[in-house]
Amino acid sequence: MFKSFSKITKTVALAAILTASLSPLSAKSKTGRTVAQIKKSGTIKIAVFSDKKPFGYVDEKGEYQGYDVYYGNRIAKDLGVKVKYVPVEAANRVEVLTTGKVDLVLANFTVTPERAEKVDFVLPYMKVALGIVSPKSALITDPAQLNRKTLIIAKGTTAESYFSKNYPEIKLLKFDQYSEAYNALLDGRGDGLSTDNTEVLAWAIENPSFAVGAGADSIGSLDAIAGAVTKGNTDLLNWLNNEIAELGKENFFHKNYEATLRTVYGADSDADSLVVEGGKL
Repeated sequence: MFKSFSKITKTVALAAILTASLSPLSAKSKTGRTVAQIKKSGTIKIAVFSDKKPFGYVDEKGEYQGYDVYYGNRIAKDLGVKVKYVPVEAANRVEVLTTGKVDLVLANFTVTPERAEKVDFVLPYMKVALGIVSPKSALITDPAQLNRKTLIIAKGTTAESYFSKNYPEIKLLKFDQYSEAYNALLDGRGDGLSTDNTEVLAWAIENPSFAVGAGADSIGSLDAIAGAVTKGNTDLLNWLNNEIAELGKENFFHKNYEATLRTVYGADSDADSLVVEGGKL
């Protein structure tokens, strides 16, 4: 699992985006709360998914769980504050920052040039490509098989932009929430569903009549997943970048993988193909 990641190299464009996120920005109004302000309030507000298992979801007890949440809990602990998780949809991840509803977004946020114009990305903690999950009875192994057919996606995702640009003959059925998208697939309203390959692989394991076909398990380029703060909030950005570097020294995200993802992907899965330590791709 994830073995195809080893064949994908970092792009110069991606490196430029992440470098830009570290560049000093002039102080502006409405750039978000500083670290001191967060500490004084006693709470950090973090946007996560509530329906994207195993990365961010609400369990049967009503508590947030997942890979992103495990990371968020550690951030709060190291800041010495409590954490308030705010559920977010994929299309609203930028908005919750620009409107000041949260201090940080940890919701499987893929770094793109367009998003980097609106938010400041922290150093990455995951790497991912796109994947397509489909019924085993009509398994998709090549995106071209979906021409003139229906692909289910969530609004505001890299899947939406990628397939709109590269496969205009595919009809996209769009939903605000991942739970709605997966229900549409289960109901037979589409021929496949695309989002991060890490997620569709996990979903297929839990839904054995579906699968991620060889050739549909690593589509497009390898992208970075990173936290994001309000544009211009260099104080919080610098603290979080330092946090990533320090966590890398203890292999924190490998421990996160073992705690939240190992049981999902299985004993033979390769954590190194997904995990990024110390912000270094």
